Amino acid sequence: MCSKESIASIRGAGPLILDGGLATELEAQGFGLQGDPLWSSRLLHTNPQAIQDAHYRFLDSGADVVSTATYQASIKGFMEHLDMSLESAQELMKSGVHLAQEAVQQFVTSNNDTERGRPLVAGCVGAYGAFLLDGSEYSGGYAEAMSIEELKAWHRPQISCLVSAGADLVAMETIPSVKEAEALLELLREFPSCKAWLSFSCKDGRSLCDGSPFLEAVRLAQRCSQLVAVGVNCCSPLLIQPLLDTVSPLRSPDQPWVVYPNSGEEWDRLSGWNASGSKVSSIAELSQEWLKQGATMIGGCCRVGPTRITELRKRLLIK
Repeated sequence: MCSKESIASIRGAGPLILDGGLATELEAQGFGLQGDPLWSSRLLHTNPQAIQDAHYRFLDSGADVVSTATYQASIKGFMEHLDMSLESAQELMKSGVHLAQEAVQQFVTSNNDTERGRPLVAGCVGAYGAFLLDGSEYSGGYAEAMSIEELKAWHRPQISCLVSAGADLVAMETIPSVKEAEALLELLREFPSCKAWLSFSCKDGRSLCDGSPFLEAVRLAQRCSQLVAVGVNCCSPLLIQPLLDTVSPLRSPDQPWVVYPNSGEEWDRLSGWNASGSKVSSIAELSQEWLKQGATMIGGCCRVGPTRITELRKRLLIK
């Protein structure tokens, strides 16, 4: 597991560049993922090389961190949709970490850039709503009917596999409610050597998708010493600045902001992504402002491919 010090050594004086949308890159390579209950994680079973290659392309584009293909993965989902035993499902979950690690090793071996530190592997944990296949990670309504313990029980098998497989840290992302965040933070204590970041799903420049103030969610997260960063992902790039403005009183060098918005397009569960929002290039254009606001981990989410990560790195003047 990485430490805050190891992240700082990779980052140096600049931000740590995250990767973009893994599923977006896989779809660009011709894989049909829309409507699949396992989304990109199905390829862990059917075409693991494609996932490793996609990780490598993000590393080659300038990413310092690659996130595993496990956002919509779960032990229960693998058992149900791939007819797997518990043990096989656990090994498949772990393989997400191993493939990312192999891509990192391939990149390090073939790259002569001695100024870049060894990239990190983030074990990706999506919201419970991602499993429901109804877009509820963008509403968070399911949390009202669930207890903290139920949410912990859901996330525990996935986090356990990612940690035991050797992920450098865990990325708990697109979390739409304070209750689910609280459950994840409690669960994290069961893995005391694990470092993580927590990023929320937000509906506007002040609120999580469940309506809770972003300020309240960040204040809760900052009580956890295992977090290396807290922030927001998979929202429009135009929401990042106002969201960070609301939490400026909580800014701390010990727990900086992580931001990785989508391309600015909007998602609809019936029609998919549509280009009614801002354009993907705005991520690079706006990133310097986020840096000034205290973001030290910056990347992209859905609809952001390797080319955009290269633009982001160049915009932030990172070699």
